Amino acid sequence: MFLLLSLFQQQAEEEEEEETLSSGVSEMLSEPEELEGPNKVEESDMGSGASAEDKELAKRSKELEKKLQEDGDKEAKTVKLLLLGAGESGKSTIVKQMKIIHQDGYTEEECLEFKAIIYSNILQSILSIVRAMSTLGIDFADSGRGDDQRQLYSLADSIEEGTMPPELVTCIKKLWVDGGVQASFDRAAEYQLNDSAAYYLNQLDRITAPSYLPNEQDVLRSRVKTTGIIETKFSVKDLNFRMFDVGGQRSERKKWIHCFEGVTCIIFCGALSAYDMVLVEDDEMNRMHESLHLFNSICNHKFFAATSIILFLNKKDLFEEKIKKVHLSICFPDYDETRASSELHHSAEQNQKKPTVIQESILLHRR
Repeated sequence: MFLLLSLFQQQAEEEEEEETLSSGVSEMLSEPEELEGPNKVEESDMGSGASAEDKELAKRSKELEKKLQEDGDKEAKTVKLLLLGAGESGKSTIVKQMKIIHQDGYTEEECLEFKAIIYSNILQSILSIVRAMSTLGIDFADSGRGDDQRQLYSLADSIEEGTMPPELVTCIKKLWVDGGVQASFDRAAEYQLNDSAAYYLNQLDRITAPSYLPNEQDVLRSRVKTTGIIETKFSVKDLNFRMFDVGGQRSERKKWIHCFEGVTCIIFCGALSAYDMVLVEDDEMNRMHESLHLFNSICNHKFFAATSIILFLNKKDLFEEKIKKVHLSICFPDYDETRASSELHHSAEQNQKKPTVIQESILLHRR
């Protein structure tokens, strides 16, 4: 578009120079001397030459104007969304939901592609839970599960990634129902574990059946670390959306700068359930604190001074379950439950089922 503008401006300047030159020549020839012989120029020839040039310039001008208008219309109908947030805050899940809602969902072939990812998630989850037991000082409720643990480690090293042979399924089932394994799972905030662990492990029979085809919920809960920048395009009515999902881990954030220019809106994702968890890349940093720090830096970044920001508070269902067992003071020591409950009740009455604008250009959305 900038090239077209430059061409259009250059052409206008050329036309202005030609007009000035033409005016000067007209004055000089206002009382022309009569020319004879070969030096005489026919007026009809001069006139037709100038007319053809004017027509060509007019044609070029119209073509440039049309192209400029088309590009402007296309740009005006394009909305560029940038998904930001700390690692495992639910950004990729939003991208999947946009595909389901606005791109006719996932085909059967696409769902089958997630099968290996889901099997890998299951294996990594049970391995994380069992390995954490020694660190947490937890023993198996059934001493016989020690053999299953050794078999699990052996199979994990030998099977093809993304597969789930029957002997592995049997081993995982025995371990998952053990009281010691469940005790380790209850303390998942003390180590790294996928949010979808219980969802998959509680449905092993369905998920490991020979005819298994992942459904939309299975796909949404699957976890693959986002590296680099992933673009998703979709349309809503007459608007074209370009959504960019970038990795949330600290090592991935340096790549965000390439997405800053021309952003229409930022969707910042924060996981409500992360208040008692630490980062994968830094086991001393609370995830909620990291998310708050990152959100503050984005809100005050020079690139986003005039950019609208939508705050998505994700994983509400996990938060509702966790808050029954883990007090919020683990993240916010000054938290006063009695006072907060009163303020929350008042806020709910004032803003029931309505989004909350917490700054002029920031929209809060809970999900």
